[in-house]
This record gives sequence, structure tokens and C-alpha cells, in this order.
Amino acid sequence: MDNSFNAKAVRRLATIGRHFPTLEKKSEKEALRVCVTGAAGSIGYSLLFMIAQGRMFGPYQKVILHLLDLPTMKKALEGVKMELDDGAFPLVKDIICATCPEAGFKNIDVALLVGAKPRGPGMERKDLLRDNGNIFKEQGEALDKYAKKTVKVLAVGNPANTNALIASLNAPSIPRENFTALTRLDQNRAEAQIAHKVGVPVENVNNVIIWGNHSATQYPDVTHATITDYPAEGFVENAKSTLCDKWLKETFIPSVQKRGAAIIAARKFSSAASAANAVCDHIHDWLVGTKPGKVVSMGVISDGNSYGIRSGLMYSFPVTCHKGTWKIVDGYKIDDYSKEKMQITEKELIEEKSQAVGK
Repeated sequence: MDNSFNAKAVRRLATIGRHFPTLEKKSEKEALRVCVTGAAGSIGYSLLFMIAQGRMFGPYQKVILHLLDLPTMKKALEGVKMELDDGAFPLVKDIICATCPEAGFKNIDVALLVGAKPRGPGMERKDLLRDNGNIFKEQGEALDKYAKKTVKVLAVGNPANTNALIASLNAPSIPRENFTALTRLDQNRAEAQIAHKVGVPVENVNNVIIWGNHSATQYPDVTHATITDYPAEGFVENAKSTLCDKWLKETFIPSVQKRGAAIIAARKFSSAASAANAVCDHIHDWLVGTKPGKVVSMGVISDGNSYGIRSGLMYSFPVTCHKGTWKIVDGYKIDDYSKEKMQITEKELIEEKSQAVGK
């Protein structure tokens, strides 16, 4: 055997190790404790299998799944656990079924607050705020008591923005910036619609911004969005300049705002898999980091210094993320049309906050 060849191979392997120093450590990562509330529900059920497959944290990060739901859902939780066990997912280190907040939130790293009362026939938004506000108040208190102080929290159950705010106000020992609300689903919907409209892969559409509330007042803004390889390979076009203004105002914006209702009308159930997918996108980018040049939409706490939005609201802004921290992207020019839309959704959030917490 050629010893010089063996020496070269050893040196080559050592070089690879220097270039990719995390390769040896990936298997040594401590498992993350991830709690999904409403784990036996449609979104929770879809979400758990995506997490187990590595969709949220990547292919090397092991997880301990905390499945939390109401006591009446105990048997259903056991069935979900059976299916996760039967999936034989290498990344799942353990599964804990819980029907009380102490067991569900104990020492968790990530809380996905999916469980919430759905809006029923004849129910007004203020009724939903009252009922779910109580749920998220209790969850905030439980997180404050049992979760790690570094826990990252995502409110999914509606009204998501104000629910995230309520939870944060009831968890004073956890930093306010650790609480966020899901508007990534709206961004995904918006970018998919533009991709269909111009006939490009969805990954070619980037940086659509969702401003404000996850509701019918949200403002999907394409002013700063781009379309790559359109109208031909190698081109990068501004989305607003490319798309018809009439289509944007009369079709695109209302369609994104009311997409959830359209899905319910079509399948008689609310969106579950697409919501779970957006949760994975949100947490992955938050904890791992956004790609260079990419902004994502997240409901985060406003400090009053960005785009004139009132302080203390959980408002959806364009952000970039780096290893567990988010930062609002400031400096975008806002035209009069956009400003008006942003203020409409801000007003709704002010009203929701007033109804939920009285100020």
C-alpha cells in the first residue's frame, strides 16, 4: 500500500475537519425541549411530525417533545405519541404527554402556543379575544414559572398578535423580545400567489413584507419584494414594478388577507399543514438565522422607534434573525398608500390591546 497516499488522505481529512468544525459536534448537541400546546389538534398534529423529521431545527438537532393539551384530550395525546413512536424518528429523544402546564412547560427551550379556542358561528372578534386572552394569560404565567428564562415563544392560536402580547405581559421574568406571533404564513401565502401570477418557482419571490396584525387588516406589501430570473434568467425585478397595480390592490391584497377564510370555505376545516409549515419556517429562521439578503415577517414587540408604530404592540415587521435574536429592518421608504394600510392594522391592534388588557 502506498504510504504517501495514506498520509495525504489523513491530511485531507484533517483539513475537512478544520473547514467544518461543527461536524464532529453535531451529534453531541443537547436535545432541545419543545412544547406544542393543542398537540392533539390538527395544526399540532401536523407540526409534531415536521419537527420530528428535522424540518424545524435541522437534521442533527435532537428534540424532546412536550405534547400539551386539555385533560379531555389525554387519550388522543397517547394516540399521537404512539404514531410518533411508530415513526421511529432518530431525532426524537423522548416524548412527554402532559395535561397540565407544569409538566408541559417544565424546562422547555421552545414553546409553540398552538392551542386556542376557534372562532365559532356568530362569535365576534372581541369574544375570541376574551376567551383566548384568558388561555394565553394562564400560559404566560405558567411559562414564567416553569420554562427556561431563555425560552423562545411563538403564538399561533388566534388572535395571534394580541395573544403573544398577553402571554408576554404575564411572564415578566422572560424577556419581552422572546415572545413572537406568527405572520410567516401570510408571507408564504403572498409569495406563493406572486409566483403563480408570473410563473416562477416560489423560491424566486423574496422579501414580501406583512405589516401589522394576522387578520383581515394585515398589509401584504410588495414594494420592496423581488422576483429572480424574471422575465428571463439572470434578471432580478422589483415585484411592484412588475405586477399590475390594479391586480395588487383589488385581487392580491384581499386574497392574502382572507386566505384563511377561503381555505375553510373550500375544505370545511381551517388551514393546518400550511400553518405548521410556517411555524417551522418562523422558528428555524429565528434560531438558525435568516439567509443573507432575506427578510422575514414576524409579529414582534414594537418599541415605538420603527415606522412610527406605537410602542407596546405585537406588530408584524420585516426582520432579520441571527442565532435566536431578531432585528427589525429599518430604513424602508414608505409611500402614502402603504402608510395608510399600516395605520389601519395598527389601529386594530391598539383596539385589541385595549380590549385584552385595558390599556
